[in-house]
Amino acid sequence: MAIDWNRRTCARKGHVTYAPDDPRLRIRLHAQTALGEVWRCLRCGDFVLGEPHGAGPAAEAPLVPRGKVLRDLFVLRFLALERAVRGVFIVLAAVAVWKFSNSKDAVRRLFDEYLDVFRPVFRHFHYDLDHSPVVGTIQKTFGYQHSTLLLVAALLLAYALIEIIEAVGLWYAKRWAEYLTVVATAAFLPLEIYELTEHVSALKIATLVLNILAVLYIAVAKRLFGLRGGRRAFDEERRSASLLEVEESAGALV
Repeated sequence: MAIDWNRRTCARKGHVTYAPDDPRLRIRLHAQTALGEVWRCLRCGDFVLGEPHGAGPAAEAPLVPRGKVLRDLFVLRFLALERAVRGVFIVLAAVAVWKFSNSKDAVRRLFDEYLDVFRPVFRHFHYDLDHSPVVGTIQKTFGYQHSTLLLVAALLLAYALIEIIEAVGLWYAKRWAEYLTVVATAAFLPLEIYELTEHVSALKIATLVLNILAVLYIAVAKRLFGLRGGRRAFDEERRSASLLEVEESAGALV
């Protein structure tokens, strides 16, 4: 069953009505009923009882997203939430690295103590902690210099900032954020592919697939980098989906 994005959004946010000055267009959006005058919602097209929310020239009417534009906005906001969550986790990782850099010796002693405690337990299950890749990776980090760890923390914070900026821009459907998301995401794809060659996991595969789909979807659907007519075709598509534009065209044919 296809989702009616227009009515779904109106049910959540309410209808949007407008009374244009043009009599030919006005009569197509207005009617009188036994209960009073009704106006067509610019989003879902249903007639709504009561005074219009605005009035004036048709060119000054609000450009209300509807149809495919609403679906695209839903996808962008899903990606915005994913970016925001990722940004928060990266910030937490940066803070953890920074704290670790300031108390590396204490953490190493604590880690060695716990390793001595759990080594016999894991040996009982025929698992050698001394040759564990995870344990080896942790032990390598203890050899990193304080300045190196601070640099890692700073890079993580910069990455998190990019993710959060992307999230805010995508939530409000800003075109600059769409470009930023495509460029930044595509730039990290080689690194994600390299990580898969080192160690394969379901999470890494899912993240890589999601990022590839996000890049392709945003670039093609939003007509970035001149694709499918570029910005001009994108703006024309939005206006052609406007109810006022549809009714104005229909009125001109009558």
